[in-house]
Amino acid sequence: MVSFQHILKILSHKKLLEAFIAVVCIGIGVVTLLLFYLNDSKTKIAALSTDKSEVEKAYEDLKNEDQYKINQQLNEDLKNTHDTYSESIEAYEGILELQVKKQDVSKLTPLYASIVNSLSDLNYASAESELTDLNAQIKKINDDLAAKEAALRAAGAPATPATASNTPPGSGYSYQAVSTEIGTYNIALVAADLNSTRVIIDTASDGTCTNDCPTLPLATYVQRSGAFAGINGSYFCPAEYPSCAGKTNSFDTLLMNKNKVYFNSDNNVYSNVPVAVFGAGFARFIGASSGWGRDTGVDGVIANQPLLLSGGNIAFGGGSDPKQGSKGARSFVGNKGSTVYIGVIYNVTVAEMAYVLKALGLENALNLDSGGSTALWSGGYKAGPGRNIPNAILFVGR
Repeated sequence: MVSFQHILKILSHKKLLEAFIAVVCIGIGVVTLLLFYLNDSKTKIAALSTDKSEVEKAYEDLKNEDQYKINQQLNEDLKNTHDTYSESIEAYEGILELQVKKQDVSKLTPLYASIVNSLSDLNYASAESELTDLNAQIKKINDDLAAKEAALRAAGAPATPATASNTPPGSGYSYQAVSTEIGTYNIALVAADLNSTRVIIDTASDGTCTNDCPTLPLATYVQRSGAFAGINGSYFCPAEYPSCAGKTNSFDTLLMNKNKVYFNSDNNVYSNVPVAVFGAGFARFIGASSGWGRDTGVDGVIANQPLLLSGGNIAFGGGSDPKQGSKGARSFVGNKGSTVYIGVIYNVTVAEMAYVLKALGLENALNLDSGGSTALWSGGYKAGPGRNIPNAILFVGR
């Protein structure tokens, strides 16, 4: 017979077993849930990988679609149109220069208008082709004008024959034909002794001017300063040039005027633009404005470019500026010892000027502004008068 204690013992073992079974069931449930979530995560990761691949494929497909290619082509067209427009501005300024020289530009303006119309349609290919044609026509007119200048009938060139001579005058005005290794060129020049002559720079403004600056004719500078000779000065931005908007009639190179005022000093501290300095009995031509201080003990200081001669040697053999590469009447200032020269050489490029001045025996020379600004005075206009200018180089008795 089973005792009551035996039954209790069996029941006790049964509860332990049930507890064990319950624990096992719970464990199995937890593992099952973990396996479920793990499998679900793997599925989601796989789905994400598939989505990424599909996005990358869609992006590649988009790049190959017409609209993408159209946008890329449009960006390129805009850049080319911008570049062609910038080139067209130079051509337009070339037309303005021809107008200043009183040349017929009636066939050029419609062509320029057509270029602008093509650019407005973003048709830079047509604009570029028309621009090439326009530049060729401008060059032909300039070349024809240069031929007339060589024949002493254009740009204020003297009508009388030039005297054949490679010897510059010791003083005063001379008009002569100079023989060089690259040809014969006519030159009008004025010489003065720096021991008895001051070279001063007169300016229309009293100080640095950056826009809407005053200008005057060369004759006015000569008369108000009591000068016996004068010539146009440094490069400046004529008001009629579209590219000069916001800086009309201004110049940005170093200059000290007759009142001992320095112009554009701050922006020429590190300038590589050559500078000419004139004092009692001497002239100095320095390769860079940064090499000159702000001495007011001298008579005049003016910077421009390029330096043509240095120590009797040619310092400029040509550059990328098309305006300097075209033939025309061009101005300069130079020296040989204590004798200073200003003058205009006809039918030359800037590089050819150096050969002419070297053949004359000058030691140093600096190119000045030219084109529609060219003007030379000695008892009256010998060349020009050209347009009004913001500064001028003058010979005044010491």
